[in-house]
Amino acid sequence: MSGPLAGVVVVDLSRVLAGPHATMMLADLGARVIKVEQPGTGDETRNWGPPFVGEDQVSTYFLACNRNKESITLDLKSSSGVDTLTRLVRHADVVVENFRTGVLDRLGFSMERLHELNPGLVILSITGFGHDGPEGGRPGYDAIMQGEAGIMSVTGPPEHPSKVGLSIADILAGMNGAYGVVSALYERTRTGRGTVVRTSLLASVVGAHSYQGTRWTVGHDVPVSIGNDHPSIAPYGTFRCADGVIQIGVANQGLWRRFAPIVELDPDDPRYATIPDRSARREELTGDIEKALAGDTREGWLARLADEGIPAGSIRSIDEVYEWDQTRSQGLVIEVDHPQLGPIELPGPALRFDGAAPREHTAPPTLGQHTDAVLAWLDGLEA
Repeated sequence: MSGPLAGVVVVDLSRVLAGPHATMMLADLGARVIKVEQPGTGDETRNWGPPFVGEDQVSTYFLACNRNKESITLDLKSSSGVDTLTRLVRHADVVVENFRTGVLDRLGFSMERLHELNPGLVILSITGFGHDGPEGGRPGYDAIMQGEAGIMSVTGPPEHPSKVGLSIADILAGMNGAYGVVSALYERTRTGRGTVVRTSLLASVVGAHSYQGTRWTVGHDVPVSIGNDHPSIAPYGTFRCADGVIQIGVANQGLWRRFAPIVELDPDDPRYATIPDRSARREELTGDIEKALAGDTREGWLARLADEGIPAGSIRSIDEVYEWDQTRSQGLVIEVDHPQLGPIELPGPALRFDGAAPREHTAPPTLGQHTDAVLAWLDGLEA
């Protein structure tokens, strides 16, 4: 492996999405990620679908969060499985788990035991609601957390709380977990000691509330859903043209003074003179803007707005995003050779490093694909 984390060994005991997303990010950075799966079934997302693809009915969900990893199968309730995991832990830099609270302890691998085996080990533990507190042991999937942690209350049309169309709580938890692991590895270079990094879906969503959170904690105003509009800025959202909808973002006075004449408005109109004025009269302003937009197509308006430097965009379907030249130019689509499916395209990593050659990516593994190779590696280390 090449990359900033080349040489780092990660034992991945996680499954579904939050933990696997974290370990995929570490793998993208060059870490060797050894994914430990239950014999016969593996990560439950191997069976999540549709869609499934190919003669072997491979889950596209599993493919989304397991690139650049190796898979071994271990029965952690057997003595041989416990022995192999013990060996892995001794030679690892990082262990990642997202079991329910107490499960790892019952398997004989408490945090204390892991650090007895390897004092320099960085342990990432991800839960739903947190590791302690009155609901610390409560299980929680992404959709549950989107409701419990407030996302649904500020998403979608006002009359119908909606979840985000992606598993955003899981993905945020995975990102925070990877960020925590990298930080702990850096700390280890100074102290020589490992540590336990803890995060949760709840913490990750609340930590992403941003201005919606301070709207309540400081402003004592409860945010509500306002569809595609912005709670503090106008015009900022979706607007109807002659043949459909585009997005426009006018986030400061300079942009407003350039934008207003394009849609036949006076930038000094006292109704819309400042951002608070425009926000207070959002519906009226939207109506005035859409009167002008009705005179041309989406393509025509996007071209005119681009000429004036006004942030605007179309609303692409997922297939259009992956066919877009800009997406591909950023390395956001990668091709890998899957042992069952052959060449396939996957979403690519979000980070690039100046001066680094594009790395070779590997396909998400089949169940237990690397068991023999990993055991041989352990034997070689301990010979």
